[in-house]
Amino acid sequence: MDARSLLAYLPLRRFKEPPPVVGVLRLSGVIGGAGPLRPGMSLAAMESLIERAFKLPRLKAVALAINSPGGSPAQSDLIAKRIRDLAQEHDIKVLAFCEDVAASGGYWLACAADEIFARETSIIGSIGVISAGFGFPELLKNYGVERRVHTSGDKKAMLDPFRAEKKDEVARLKALQKEIHDSFIATVRERRGDRLKGSDDILFSGEFWTGKAAVELGLIDAVGEMRQVLRDRFGEKVALRKIDGAKPWWRRRLGLDAWRAETGFNAQGAVSGLLAAAEERALWARYGL
Repeated sequence: MDARSLLAYLPLRRFKEPPPVVGVLRLSGVIGGAGPLRPGMSLAAMESLIERAFKLPRLKAVALAINSPGGSPAQSDLIAKRIRDLAQEHDIKVLAFCEDVAASGGYWLACAADEIFARETSIIGSIGVISAGFGFPELLKNYGVERRVHTSGDKKAMLDPFRAEKKDEVARLKALQKEIHDSFIATVRERRGDRLKGSDDILFSGEFWTGKAAVELGLIDAVGEMRQVLRDRFGEKVALRKIDGAKPWWRRRLGLDAWRAETGFNAQGAVSGLLAAAEERALWARYGL
């Protein structure tokens, strides 16, 4: 019996085609600098995870799981731009899936996607810029405390909360806000294009809507849940690969991260963390969350 005849009797192993892969990148929380009680979402913190999402083998798309009330416009822009750059470099589609809220900077991140999905009850929009704080011009006087501030530059102490507001300083703040708002609007127009259906005074007023209404305004493409949408798009066997930052085993074992979060290492860090946590709580509360 020759070799060819022998091979005919050998069982041939059938190799199954591996499933298509979608990288799932979670963008969750307030966007901006980190603090002792919150990790923060910034390009510095997210860049390595974003790059990993676009380097997966058999990659068909990258899914963004977004749950954010916003935060820093600069970091929103930086993260969104890095996602777009990699999507174009690797020729990979990006799909965004909004959860509880994708508002303000959270919606800016969603605009990095080619298509945006949400639930009917998700909160979408808030395309605007806000600056909020408190004024205490009479507080120090009532307690007999003298405020001493010395600057080089007559605008260095602009909008000091311990003195009365000045019209020219408020006007300067509003001018800065308009520049940022214009950049936000330009990004939405570029990414959503002809899909936008509402008028400018509605879409860009800072108002926010449910996912169902956002579809009608063209802010998102459809109501849909991540797993079902991806299975419909890439087949039932599509593999969703979650991209996250794994902690070293010794941190998980010893609980050092939890200890750091609770103590902030020192009293000053703990106070700063509490203030940051209060600010974050206020951002979420604005959307009833």
